[in-house]
Amino acid sequence: LRAGIEPFVEQLAAPTATPGGGSASAAAAAMAAGLAVMVASMSRGKKAYIQHESQLSDAIARLTPLREELKAAIAADAESYNSVMKAYKQAKTSDENTGAALIEAALKEATSVPLSVAEKAREVTRITQSLEPITNPNMKSDLTTALALAHAAMTGALANVEINLASLKDEAFAAAVRQRTAAIRP
Repeated sequence: LRAGIEPFVEQLAAPTATPGGGSASAAAAAMAAGLAVMVASMSRGKKAYIQHESQLSDAIARLTPLREELKAAIAADAESYNSVMKAYKQAKTSDENTGAALIEAALKEATSVPLSVAEKAREVTRITQSLEPITNPNMKSDLTTALALAHAAMTGALANVEINLASLKDEAFAAAVRQRTAAIRP
């Protein structure tokens, strides 16, 4: 177990720009989804929760791909930030319009990745909350942990969205992103 998380935690601690808060947010949301799946899976099939079988199965069916998408976003967030840095370097040797277009495209991607993480974390939160009344009450601490991780993921991912929005020139794109972030905030 330790070997699985240790390299990532050490990468976060390294004096490099990536992985950073965006990747950590995606990892937190993926862990939240994992915990929620565990709780739902351990209640499904048990006599005491048989009346909730279909709801538990639906939760697992939705959380499982969310977890996979969030795991993929750990690397995608780091890659999008690296693309922004690369675009700024390329802009120095490009004409003004080309350089600005490269930067804008990279910033849009670096905004879209954490926005997607925040939206997925919000969905993990919604599903996790729905599990509380239909799962084993002895696993409440696991659901509480899942909710705390999902909330941390939303907070961190939205902070990354905000910092990238500040540099974007495309007002229509920025307005659409702000509308989506407003729907995420609790």
